[in-house]
Amino acid sequence: MMIAGNGITFPVKGEMLRSVLKDKRRLHRQFEALARAMPVTRPVTERLLRDGMRVVRLPAAFVLILGGCFSFLPVLGIWMLPLGIMLLAVDVPFIRPTVAANSIRSRRRLSVFWRERVRRRRRLADEQQQSGGQ
Repeated sequence: MMIAGNGITFPVKGEMLRSVLKDKRRLHRQFEALARAMPVTRPVTERLLRDGMRVVRLPAAFVLILGGCFSFLPVLGIWMLPLGIMLLAVDVPFIRPTVAANSIRSRRRLSVFWRERVRRRRRLADEQQQSGGQ
């Protein structure tokens, strides 16, 4: 069996094929989650993830990674670094599993952080309301 994607064709066997396809689907689900969280990004991510957009995707990934490295400058931010790495992982299969796993882990940690922050603020507001009422 051969896998062809983004101009690269390489032979794979059954288990390896499932693994490669699984990693690709995981990464695309992370892009979908990003688009759900920020709907403004959906048209851009859909366009960049098309098969023929590798010529645009790779330079964009490198520019985002470079911009993330210079996040101390105005306009540039650390947000550019993970986005650039995610775009790079679309075309570089051997970093795909790590990037997808780290993206999932980061989303979960961020979710837990925000949930705890909201709970803490509600608890403080309730305590202030109870102590202010006495």
